[in-house]
Amino acid sequence: MRNLCFSPKSSSSSSFVTSHFPSPCRIGLSPSRPSFSESVMDKTLEMAEPMIVKWNPESTTLAKVTSLFYENRKEARDFIESVNNLQKAMHLVAGDSNSEKLVRCQMLMQIAMKRLQKEFYQILSLNRAHLDPESVSTRSSCISTRSSTSDYNDDEDDDKIVIESISEVEDASSIAMADLKLIAECMISSGYAKECIKIYKIIRKSIVDEGIYRLGVEKFSASQIHKMNWNVLDLRIKNWLNAMKVAVKTLFNGERILCDHVFASSDSIRESCFTEISKEGAMILFGFPENVMKNSKKSPDKLFRVLDMYTGISDHLPEIDSIFSFDSTDSVKFQALTSLVRLGEYVRTALNEFESTIQKDSSKSPVAGAGIHHLTIDVMNYLSILADYSNILSDILADSPQPQKNSLPEKSLFGFSDAEEYPTPAISLKFAWLILVLLCKLDIKAEYYKEISFSYLFLANNLQYIVARVWTSNLKYILGDEWLSKHESKVTLFSSNYERLGWSHVIDSLPKNPTVGISLDQIKEIFKNFNSSFDQAYQKHSLCIIADRKLLDDIKASISKKIAPVYREFYNAHSAKMKSRRNLTHVIKFAPENVENRLSNLFFGTVE
Repeated sequence: MRNLCFSPKSSSSSSFVTSHFPSPCRIGLSPSRPSFSESVMDKTLEMAEPMIVKWNPESTTLAKVTSLFYENRKEARDFIESVNNLQKAMHLVAGDSNSEKLVRCQMLMQIAMKRLQKEFYQILSLNRAHLDPESVSTRSSCISTRSSTSDYNDDEDDDKIVIESISEVEDASSIAMADLKLIAECMISSGYAKECIKIYKIIRKSIVDEGIYRLGVEKFSASQIHKMNWNVLDLRIKNWLNAMKVAVKTLFNGERILCDHVFASSDSIRESCFTEISKEGAMILFGFPENVMKNSKKSPDKLFRVLDMYTGISDHLPEIDSIFSFDSTDSVKFQALTSLVRLGEYVRTALNEFESTIQKDSSKSPVAGAGIHHLTIDVMNYLSILADYSNILSDILADSPQPQKNSLPEKSLFGFSDAEEYPTPAISLKFAWLILVLLCKLDIKAEYYKEISFSYLFLANNLQYIVARVWTSNLKYILGDEWLSKHESKVTLFSSNYERLGWSHVIDSLPKNPTVGISLDQIKEIFKNFNSSFDQAYQKHSLCIIADRKLLDDIKASISKKIAPVYREFYNAHSAKMKSRRNLTHVIKFAPENVENRLSNLFFGTVE
């Protein structure tokens, strides 16, 4: 301004005189000199007019087809500086509306704004690849280190250091963003914010809307979703899950960064632009889960996909809050939270439906070999997968209304301590309750066996399968050591009852003291009773199946320990007497090795 407002320095005395005493010209002794504001205006017009006219988009062919910012970056900087100086000069003579120079300034300002409008539009349009949300969001850290004039810094060495620190694509993005910010600030300060904002909103909204569409997210009515079969809807949900990640982390995040950068000088403009650009697409994206929940039957089969959607929103809530932090975007955050609530309600209802499905199982045919029931396999497969969503389920179930204490059985029935000082998490109670419902159902199915020993083997097999699935999945963290210990003890109890009821008549057929001297008739009777009871037990129980290797080994070892050594002692002590009588040789049906082999071949579902 000093160069614009003052003539070259003179002596200090003359300077003092001219500044403190009126000159002859000022008191009418000679023609009047230009005023301070006129001098500024003259100098500003002299410098600004040639450049602005040169780039009048309606005058020369060059100005029509060429971009100022692309052709000569230093000249673009000078152009902006000239417009800013022109704006300042106009303020000095604003009171004189009839000033011919003010009219010239206004005409030049209109030409300059048309030029800048054209430049703003071209930069936004031609740099779509460099200003795509992904490029912007991944280089946001670079933006914070570069001011709006960093690309126009006279210190070329400093510029070179900055440019070399980022890739070519990032550099192009940085330059485009800096250009947009420079133009926006100039147009806003010149009173042309409306024109600048209109261009920005139109172009950027089309990019966001196109991005949402390319991600496979469409706006569906409630009736359209209701008519979709599950396979089609499931595919839409998968698309949505992928779109959620990209849209939040890249699309909306990048758009917010760009908007904040370009319109950094005005909070209200930043908010207005970002809201209008992103709100519609965000409402479609975050509203999709709510529409699905409203129009889908609460089925346990769909629960995992619903949990995926819940995870998709909850994992990105902090980012959603940060990106849509304006008051005018509160409805976007509310929509995301509403969808989250609806998804949570669906999960709780679906879990209740799953419980009902267990209770409704009406199969009455005993499982061959007292093996593992398909219901046990299905339920534990389902719960094992559910356990992978334990963090999400903990949040959902913690928010659900808790039943009255008197409406629930004692915690000990669940497999937990009743101590009040150690409250059991809601998710643990829910999973334990579902397994308890399964066990109650298995108790009923165990009654379908005619042999009571088979009933206990059936219960041991199925409970062992449940315990094993808990051990090998995240269920062990949900249910805990206490639950596992109590149910492992129940497996031992069931297997002991099976052994007692299924093999006690074989064990009892042998004498307590196998080596004590007894009569030949007694020996004969003992061999006959053992032959009959052992053969009968073997024929029945060799058809049984124990899938769990540890349980199989434990039961076989226990039965063999009670029968094989006793029989061998009895056989060694008395078989010679029987073999010495021809007519009694046939009484000894099994050698000790035969008994041991048969016991070792039990529970494979086959008969020798």
